[in-house]
Amino acid sequence: MIQRGDIRNEGTQLRVLHILDHSLPLHSGYTFRTRAIMKAQLGRGWSVAGLTGARHTMTGPDPETVDGLTFFRTPKPAEARSPLREWREIAALAARLDALIDEWKPDQLHVHSPVLNAMAVLRVARRRKLPVIYEIRAFWEDAAVGNGTGREGSPRYRLTRLLETRAARAADAVAVICEGLRGDLIARGIAADKIIVSPNGVDLELFGDPPPPDAALAAQLGLEGKEVVGFIGSFYDYEGLDDLISAMPRLVERRPDACLLLVGGGPMEAALRAQAEASPVADRIRFVGRVPHGEVERYYGLVDILAYPRKAMRLTDLVTPLKPLEAMAQKRLVAASDVGGHRELIEHGVTGTLFPADDPAALADSLADLFANRAIWEERRTVARAFVERDRNWSSNISRYVPVYQKLTGKAL
Repeated sequence: MIQRGDIRNEGTQLRVLHILDHSLPLHSGYTFRTRAIMKAQLGRGWSVAGLTGARHTMTGPDPETVDGLTFFRTPKPAEARSPLREWREIAALAARLDALIDEWKPDQLHVHSPVLNAMAVLRVARRRKLPVIYEIRAFWEDAAVGNGTGREGSPRYRLTRLLETRAARAADAVAVICEGLRGDLIARGIAADKIIVSPNGVDLELFGDPPPPDAALAAQLGLEGKEVVGFIGSFYDYEGLDDLISAMPRLVERRPDACLLLVGGGPMEAALRAQAEASPVADRIRFVGRVPHGEVERYYGLVDILAYPRKAMRLTDLVTPLKPLEAMAQKRLVAASDVGGHRELIEHGVTGTLFPADDPAALADSLADLFANRAIWEERRTVARAFVERDRNWSSNISRYVPVYQKLTGKAL
C-alpha cells in the first residue's frame, strides 16, 4: 500500500494512533490489553493516542483522558438496521479519522479488530499514504458464534470471514495475539512474513505482588476454612461455566470443604444462577456479580484454584485468553480445559493443569487431585509467576512491534 519513500519524517520520535472498537473507561479484556500497549509505548517516549469507533458506548468528552491516556471519539451515526448500520459506522469512523490525521498527524496507524475498524482505516490510509498494521485479537465471525449471535457457516459468517481476509491482505502488516490465529491466516493465503505474534501479557504494575487473603471478605462470603475454586471474568457460553457448576457435586463428594466462587457477569448469568440453585450442592456456590476493577485483587486473594473450563470450539482453539495469565501473575493455581488457546499458555504439570474440555467429571477429578496434592503448590505458583514475568509481561511484549513500525515508517526507533 505504501512505499517507504512516502514517509518524510525522520528521527526517533514516533506518533502512533490506535484505532479501537472501545476503550477505557469501559473495562474489558480488550480495553486492558489496549491500556497495556499504549502505556508501554508511552514509556518508550513515543506520542500515543487512541480513536474509538461508534460502538464505544460510554458518554464522555472528545478527546477524553483516562489513566493518562488520550482517546478521541467518533460520533454515533443515525440508527439503522444491519447491514446499513455497519456501513454507517465504517463511514463515521473513516470521517473522524480523516479529520484527526490533519489534527494529530500520526506516523503509524495501528488498527485493532473487529474488521469494521480495519475497513474504515484502510479506506483513509490509502489516500493519506499512511502505513497500517491491523491487529486481530479474535476473528469477528468466530466471536459471534462464541457469544451466541452467529452461526458457523452461515452467509453472514462467510461474508465476515471474507472481509477479514481481505483486510489482512490489504494491511501493510498484521499482528495477532497467538499462533492459532497466525496459522489460520497463513492457511488463508496471507504471507507468513507479514504476520507478527504479539501475545497477551500482564501489566505487572496492575498485577504485581499477590494480595494476602482478606479475612473479612472470606467471612462475609462464608469461605473461611474452605477449599475455593474460582472464576473471575465474563459469563459467556464458551467459557464453560455450566460444566464447572455441573462438576461441583462430584468435587464436593471428594473434597467436602470445596466451594465455588463466581465473580463477574454476562449473557449466561441468569441461566448459570438457575443451574446453581438446582444443584444438590447449591450452598457451595457463591455468585458475587460484577465488582470494580480495583476490587478484583481482593477476590483473587480468596481463591485457591482458578478454573477456566472453556468449551472446545473454533474460537477457543484459536484464541488465547488473558485471565489465566493474570491468575498466574497473582500466584494462583490454574486449571484449564485442553483447548488450543489454553495449550499456548499453560504447560500441563508445570505452570498449570489441563483437563479434557466439555467433561465435568474430568474437571472435578482434576480439581480434587490438585487439592489433594498441596505439596506441589508453592513450586507451581513460583514457576508460573516466573513464566509471566519472563515471557508474558508487556514491557517485553511491546518490543515485537518495534521492527514493524520501523520498517513501515522509515524511522530509526
